[in-house]
Amino acid sequence: MRSAQVKASSRPEILETHDTEHRTTARATFGSRTGAATSSPVPVRNLADTWRILVVEGSRADRATLTEALERHGHHVDAVDSGAEALAWFETADLVLLDLDLPDLDGLEVCREIRVAGDIPVITVTSRASELDCVLALQAGADDYVIKPYGIRELMARLDAVMRRARRAPHTAPDADGGAVLEHGPLRIDSDSREVEMSGRPVPVTRKEFDLLALLASAPGQVISRESIMRKVWGESWSRRTVDTHVSSLRSKLGGPEWIVTVRGVGFKLRSMR
Repeated sequence: MRSAQVKASSRPEILETHDTEHRTTARATFGSRTGAATSSPVPVRNLADTWRILVVEGSRADRATLTEALERHGHHVDAVDSGAEALAWFETADLVLLDLDLPDLDGLEVCREIRVAGDIPVITVTSRASELDCVLALQAGADDYVIKPYGIRELMARLDAVMRRARRAPHTAPDADGGAVLEHGPLRIDSDSREVEMSGRPVPVTRKEFDLLALLASAPGQVISRESIMRKVWGESWSRRTVDTHVSSLRSKLGGPEWIVTVRGVGFKLRSMR
């Protein structure tokens, strides 16, 4: 069983074992139109449109193909193969692609559990083409669905549409002070374009990573409690692991752990430049 944590180290194995069946799997998953998945060059994406996507897919071949396609479009991908792992890792994602045919749990029940926990966008992937199955997926809390086989262009269009709707909700803390651009030493955060730069170089961040960083940067040197972070960034979805995972990812992207300071038992703060 594959977990999101070990995806990076296990990826070469996936690609090696999957190579001989790649073309067949791509046609089965993304449709049979010649070149639909690979002929067009990957468009240049705005850094604000880079998301962390959790792929929940029981088929090893489909999981590898889908992961490769999403990464070619500039996204960060974690991949798991079971409902149990999906429930353990969904809080670290900006969006979940959820196959309904999982080896351990009913995909619809997994979708309901994710929706009860928070507002993370969910797109279900299914080979069940009946109207009833699609209605059940939407009633379980899915934001959208795609039916196998599907084209990568269709999938990307649906991802974009779902994430546009998700971005309509306010992203920055309501009490954040300052204008559209926050500058803290070499760190620059543009709230309008939702882009981050470090010493003039772009830093790719996910939607929630941007929200967390903007919140911390709105009061540099001031400790913000975990509870406040969860409420302002994740709404009603509470998890210690969610905050810790995003803080760890931001530290790595900003170039070191010193940028975000942990105040044990309280919360986090952006380091003071004084």
